[in-house]
Amino acid sequence: MKLYNTLTTKFDELQINDNNIKIYLCGITVYDDSHVGHARTIIIFDVLHRYLLSKRIKVTFIQNFTDIDDKIIKKAKSLNVDYQEVSQKYIKQYLEDASRLNVLEEIQYPKATDHIHYMIELITFLLEKNYAYITPNGIYFYVKKFTQYGKLSKKTSESIESGARIEVDLSKKDPLDFALWKFSSESPKWSTPWGTGRPGWHIECSAMALKHLGNTMDIHGGGNDLIFPHHENEIAQSESITGEEFAKIWMHCGMVNMNSEKMSKSIGNIVSIQNAITKWGANTLRILCLSTQYSKPLDYTTHNLLESKSKWRMIENCFYELQFPNSSKDEPFDALKVSQTTLTSIRKYLENDFNTSLALSEFMKLVSELNNYATQEKITRNISNIVFPIFQEILYIFGLRVLELSNEDKNEVKNQIILRNKFRKNKDFEESDKIRMKLKQKYGIELIDHKNYRTIWKKVENSN
Repeated sequence: MKLYNTLTTKFDELQINDNNIKIYLCGITVYDDSHVGHARTIIIFDVLHRYLLSKRIKVTFIQNFTDIDDKIIKKAKSLNVDYQEVSQKYIKQYLEDASRLNVLEEIQYPKATDHIHYMIELITFLLEKNYAYITPNGIYFYVKKFTQYGKLSKKTSESIESGARIEVDLSKKDPLDFALWKFSSESPKWSTPWGTGRPGWHIECSAMALKHLGNTMDIHGGGNDLIFPHHENEIAQSESITGEEFAKIWMHCGMVNMNSEKMSKSIGNIVSIQNAITKWGANTLRILCLSTQYSKPLDYTTHNLLESKSKWRMIENCFYELQFPNSSKDEPFDALKVSQTTLTSIRKYLENDFNTSLALSEFMKLVSELNNYATQEKITRNISNIVFPIFQEILYIFGLRVLELSNEDKNEVKNQIILRNKFRKNKDFEESDKIRMKLKQKYGIELIDHKNYRTIWKKVENSN
């Protein structure tokens, strides 16, 4: 697999040592609902996770929660509650969002506040090695001591204006220097050898990454808005501590745009993950995020969402047509060859800078072909037995999840369809339509009528 590496600006081979890949993904600062921009990043990395697992590669996946930050403290003060009440609320909400998006559970979610002692250890080391210094306001990393600063963002110290996305503090030796620790007598605060306060944002991620993945990880990722200063600062402090390469590949996702502007809480044009799923469905949202190459901007528009929803409807239909094959013995195509060729093409595109857009297009070609044969009553039991396991593997890789009914509900639906077909044979279409509507309203079921009163059903995401 080759991935575009922000650090080298090349397509670098993902080196797999001991059949294990270590991934660190910058998570959210938990002071508000997560939005579609966050969803895009986690969906992309979830599919990467799934793909590696599908190749029988062990993955250690870390995604942090920044649960102490000025924004969290500000939100807590505005609500007159403890900061932990705010952070715990939005951690819980994010995990629910991730579950609804069908994100794999095999992710470790460390919290910054559980690593304060380790952060103090790292800062102590940086002070001892003269990579950091103490001011009346806090402890700062001395950027000019790290001669490779700017190697990720390709920025030079001359090109960065003082005050542009960096902390303004007249006590700093250099405007570029960033806070490792902020002194404060107000809660929340922690005791250190230098005084009470709380950690800076950048040291939080370095501490969690180094603690859980060691000195060097295979992939470090996040949105491309984190390249500078966050990821640049992570590299500077981490490599100053370890003397080793912090991450081999830096993988960054493009922003989600709405009305030609980046979706952002600061702008106020966000759509929460909750609202997006409620309106469009988790699978539609996943397809939208996979339909554009991960490093490019993604337009969150009604047109693109409707297109994604249409694709999911086709996939749903195909899934259920394979579940209810016709008894015909004619084999219209080489099912094994067609499905294996599709899976091979998907793997090829994913291994070429993780091109989910072209990989998804390959899948849709197979879906369209199968739906066409289903319309002609040509999906046989043999075709289903061959194609369905590969179809399910592709669904797994993309993280798409077809809704299921309980066995009890399945039996009820089956009995209602049998009754409905009796009405249809007797040309009692009013009663048959009542059953159709009942199944849709109660179970979210849509019916597809074939020849000779053969009816298949499918449980539809967002059927309203």
